[in-house]
Amino acid sequence: MKSTAKKSVLIGLLVFLLIQLYQPARNESYEQAKTVNFTKVYHVPKPIETILRTSCYDCHSNNTNYPIYSYLQPARYFMEGHIKEGKENLNFDQWGDYGNRKQKNKLDRIVKQIKSDEMPLASYTFIHRNAILSDNKKQQVIKWIEKTTDSLAADY
Repeated sequence: MKSTAKKSVLIGLLVFLLIQLYQPARNESYEQAKTVNFTKVYHVPKPIETILRTSCYDCHSNNTNYPIYSYLQPARYFMEGHIKEGKENLNFDQWGDYGNRKQKNKLDRIVKQIKSDEMPLASYTFIHRNAILSDNKKQQVIKWIEKTTDSLAADY
């Protein structure tokens, strides 16, 4: 029985070490962010920009700040899945590529998800405590977005 347990531990350790060889490309692309970023399309006050960068940009931009555990599999694999899905739904670095209607819809959706505590994800804020949106931060972002949405509606 002891021999089987040792073999199982060794095989498990070997599998763990082998999966470390899989390291997908990192979500880092600073060139594209310069031209069509959300903060270039709108005049975003610094406090709002800071909140968005802290709570949203890791999954919803082309530039993720990777923590130390991102170098270990399977954590990295799950993280990349969240980033890919987040960018498919909303990418602040490609905001200027969205049409006016899509921008307005995205802004409305951001407000709804903040109000319902859907975003940022609990699995993200569990580790990234600084990304938690306090009631005050939520109100700041929502108020700014609603003001911005009103000005977009006036442009139609």
